[in-house]
Amino acid sequence: MQQVDSLRHDWSVAEIRAIMAQPFHDLMFQAHGIHRKYFNPSEVQVSTLVNIKSGGCAEDCAYCSQSARYDTGLEKQKMLAVQEVLDKAMQAKAQGATRLCMGAAWRNPNKKDFPVVLEMVKVVRDLGMETCMTLGMLDDEQVQQLKEAGLDYYNHNLDTSEAYYPQVITTRSFQDRLDTIDKVRDAGINVCSGGIIGMGEAQQDRAELLKTFANMSHHPDSVPINLLVPIDGTPLAEMRDKTDPFDFIRVIATARILMPKSYVRLSAGRMSLNEQAQAWCFFAGANSIFYGDKLLTTDNPEADHDHQLFKKLGINVHLTAKAEMAVSTAAVSA
Repeated sequence: MQQVDSLRHDWSVAEIRAIMAQPFHDLMFQAHGIHRKYFNPSEVQVSTLVNIKSGGCAEDCAYCSQSARYDTGLEKQKMLAVQEVLDKAMQAKAQGATRLCMGAAWRNPNKKDFPVVLEMVKVVRDLGMETCMTLGMLDDEQVQQLKEAGLDYYNHNLDTSEAYYPQVITTRSFQDRLDTIDKVRDAGINVCSGGIIGMGEAQQDRAELLKTFANMSHHPDSVPINLLVPIDGTPLAEMRDKTDPFDFIRVIATARILMPKSYVRLSAGRMSLNEQAQAWCFFAGANSIFYGDKLLTTDNPEADHDHQLFKKLGINVHLTAKAEMAVSTAAVSA
């Protein structure tokens, strides 16, 4: 079995497919060894996702309930007020989250609402939490404004391989997404970018997607791996239960091997994974999760359930440097 434990940016698809296709226990052993080298295997970073503006999106992403092109029963809602986001952030922090990720159903942000977005970043940062935004495509000025507001992470998923991408999205190109990622990284904002497993893609596509991330000049700081949640009314509604959990775990493990220093996040789709499958994901190198009962518009395990699973596995919530500083400040104030 090939041992791979150093950062590389020159992976081939053949190498990645060979890693992913190893006997399961060999793959788990390799991935866990690399994970243990770079991270504490008994710690998981916890984020909460808040939908700051839902519905009415002009994009045609085939998996998304928020596209204006599909009848999914989702009502378009105006953007939340800053105080509403602050309240949700305080609740998330009380439940153990160290990062608040805020998402808006936009192709790209409009100028009218953008100052409110910037204010949201500032008030959440003042709580001692890390901040993340996902707002669609950005121009150079918006990226700079987010940087000046103190944004820690920007999420912009690639979703799938470049070859399979047109089967899922036609209103925005794969290169458009790469361009936004480049702008964010060049501004010094941490990149959060991942994909979705279970949209009808082949193993080749999964390997191609991971290759795109792994061969970036700087690996994404956070790599969310989603398991498709089929939503009635979308073109992918019939893809329910089409992905074997072991195939999903293999993607998690391969991502860990290719990107040893990145956080690999269990994201959407955890409701369809039992505790044993999630435990394998953590063993394979997943060390970040979204928790809270909703991920934008899809269900997610409740925080209490996650705490119970963490207790069974002996996993602790990882405190970021910012969170540790906030705890220390609170202790001194008390």
